[in-house]
Amino acid sequence: MAPTAETPAPPLVGWTGLLFVIGSALFMLGVPLSLTTALPALASAATFTVGAGFFTTAALLQLLLARRDLPESAGRTIVFWRGKTSDWSSAAVQLVGTLAFNVNTIRAAILIGADPRAVDREVWGPDAVGSALFLVASVIAMVPEVRERRHAHVTTRSLTIGTLNLTGSILFGLSAIGAYIIIGTGEHVSLVWANGGTFFGAACFLVGAALFGWPRG
Repeated sequence: MAPTAETPAPPLVGWTGLLFVIGSALFMLGVPLSLTTALPALASAATFTVGAGFFTTAALLQLLLARRDLPESAGRTIVFWRGKTSDWSSAAVQLVGTLAFNVNTIRAAILIGADPRAVDREVWGPDAVGSALFLVASVIAMVPEVRERRHAHVTTRSLTIGTLNLTGSILFGLSAIGAYIIIGTGEHVSLVWANGGTFFGAACFLVGAALFGWPRG
């Protein structure tokens, strides 16, 4: 997408960026907390849970921002869930993905020390679904039409923001793969993938959200 004149950012943009930044920072913080033996496991689980809550709130605002461009018919507001743009579709998929992460993080806190089968079913399942939905949403968001709508206030950063979010989604996917517990051994596929994917994926989301939410003055 060729750079065009940047337009004023809608009021919700700053809040959306800020909430994504906070959620991402909490996910990053949760990784070292989970590796610190001096702290109870619940500390990192609670950090991830709160972070997921910020992600969901930010995703809801993102959906409202996408909805602002939807047409009205005969003076009546269109049905909320009927998407008319790819931007709306991307935001809707992203919101569902954040809800899956909410289920994942809450279950993880509840099932600390539980049987690996229960963890894979109750925790890893929503984690994998959320990661997959984030990836789908990020791929859709790379479409020029979506970036033109979503990043009109920071057109020169559009490709960078989209690339950061797509990279973060790929890293979250690798994290989900690494976090799977092999039933026969009770071991994770790869704790390096699980922790590294979460930390660096969240870092990508944090930078992308900062570039989106704080346009140049």
